[in-house]
Amino acid sequence: MLSQETITAIADELADAEKNRSTVPLLTARHPEMTIEDSYAVQNEWRRRGIEAGRKPVGRKIGLTSKVMQDATGITEPDYGAIFADMVYENGSVIEHSKFSNVRIEVELAFVLGKELSGPDVTVFDVMAATDYVIPALEILSSRIEMKGRTIVDTISDNAAMGAMVYGGNPVKPHETDLRWASALLYRNETIEETGVAAAVLNHPANGVVWLANKLSQHGDSLAPGEIILAGSFTRPMWVNAGDTVICDYGNLGTVTCRFD
Repeated sequence: MLSQETITAIADELADAEKNRSTVPLLTARHPEMTIEDSYAVQNEWRRRGIEAGRKPVGRKIGLTSKVMQDATGITEPDYGAIFADMVYENGSVIEHSKFSNVRIEVELAFVLGKELSGPDVTVFDVMAATDYVIPALEILSSRIEMKGRTIVDTISDNAAMGAMVYGGNPVKPHETDLRWASALLYRNETIEETGVAAAVLNHPANGVVWLANKLSQHGDSLAPGEIILAGSFTRPMWVNAGDTVICDYGNLGTVTCRFD
């Protein structure tokens, strides 16, 4: 376990990287003894500072819930990060590319909760009953730690590489459609780059929220009504550059689009 002094120093380093749009060397290479609990302590320090500075927490993101994402990263278990209100963009937004580092897009479903979810024994039925509606979303990944050789400890410390999210399309009640078969065609500049179906997320996207609620309970936390939960990507991350237009077609769930300047 790392000392509180070291955890604070890492949080300082990542805050500077976020501010300067830069990346820092791998944490695990410099702190080989660092554990997953240490990395969540770093993330919680970052989140605490955000709240202290007046940023409004609005939800959580779940990462690495699909086989395709685990294969893409070499990491074999999910993780989670925090979402603040200033990280949420509406459909059709023009987004400043230089705000982020190592910018990629993921295709997800967002669950908006109507009731509290508190582990440790949350089931998929609890999640479906607690969800007000589900809406298509894109996650913008931003990595403040160098990419090559990252472990889950590096990723969690970096707020699970959460940069921002874009929501849009057609909100649906969770029982109105078979969420497993929610599908997406992801375009970059008129070319389809990725496709996928939501069952890739732990067999049912609601299972991502199940995992999160039960994991948070281990950290003395829970999910509150009104929170937005990004349930995890069902495509590989797609790199984007300044000038790119991104469109994701979710069929009967509508489309989400944004442009990077």
